[in-house]
Amino acid sequence: MVQPTSKVLDKESLKNVHINKSNVDAQIKYILDNNRVSSINSNNWVLKAISVIDLTTLAGDDTRSNVFRLCTKAANPIPPNILEKLALKENIRTAAVCVYPNRVKDAYEAIKLMNLTKEINIASVATGFPSGLYPLETRLQEIKFAVNNGATEIDVVLDRSLVLTGQWDALFNEVQQMRKACGDSHLKVILGVGELGSYDNIYKASMISMMAGADFIKTSTGKEAVNATLPIGLVMCRAIRKYYQMTGVRIGLKPAGGIKTTKDAINWLVLVYTELGPEWLTPKLFRIGASSLLDELVENISIA
Repeated sequence: MVQPTSKVLDKESLKNVHINKSNVDAQIKYILDNNRVSSINSNNWVLKAISVIDLTTLAGDDTRSNVFRLCTKAANPIPPNILEKLALKENIRTAAVCVYPNRVKDAYEAIKLMNLTKEINIASVATGFPSGLYPLETRLQEIKFAVNNGATEIDVVLDRSLVLTGQWDALFNEVQQMRKACGDSHLKVILGVGELGSYDNIYKASMISMMAGADFIKTSTGKEAVNATLPIGLVMCRAIRKYYQMTGVRIGLKPAGGIKTTKDAINWLVLVYTELGPEWLTPKLFRIGASSLLDELVENISIA
């Protein structure tokens, strides 16, 4: 569900935000220690992780053929011989492919050729990725360009300087304009958590993004020194839960950057399951942004 554009900034909910790092770290340890994944159901977790991946290519040498291969992999992430042995009732596909705006048309054409436009989303990073330090006018044009070329989801980048200097009204207004530029496409707001300075700022940036119309909040561009970590994920989950309690609206979470192993992916699934509930463990409310993770997950599927 795309959020409406008419939103109000509730500054009261940003007051008295003080997040203790030690408490967050301790809570993560407790969650992981008390949610061991047994070998009996590990395949369920692995297949779930595959189904929520935004399969990504954001390389400087991306070409049309690279994007076509990416889309084919998104449509058929599990080799036929493994699928046959798993005897699955439904096809497994990744949730989306994610590309630069000038490669969106290639992705759309590839997915349309496979008749999968209703099954695989086309996400595009926009708004001066990865820094976000571009004029707002050109960032909005970039969103519209991607949408017009077939993007169903837009991953926008926050101007982190607005967070670091406490310009909450300006941040809210920028995200709101991005929401409007997206039209019917989903808006995923990249916080750039590794450059926000504190857990307090991550929480506030999460809340403001949701208030302004984000359908998802996303940890990172993958280009920062610190990307998706579980403690940061916990802070964002708590913001999502608070927003849901305030509005009744469920907002999605997308960790991205540094999630490379099966254990990493399952830990994120466990965190979201514990903090937000099983209803969040669907492509509509949870994604993992990754390029190399898929191969690792497939290698860890157990076949009797």
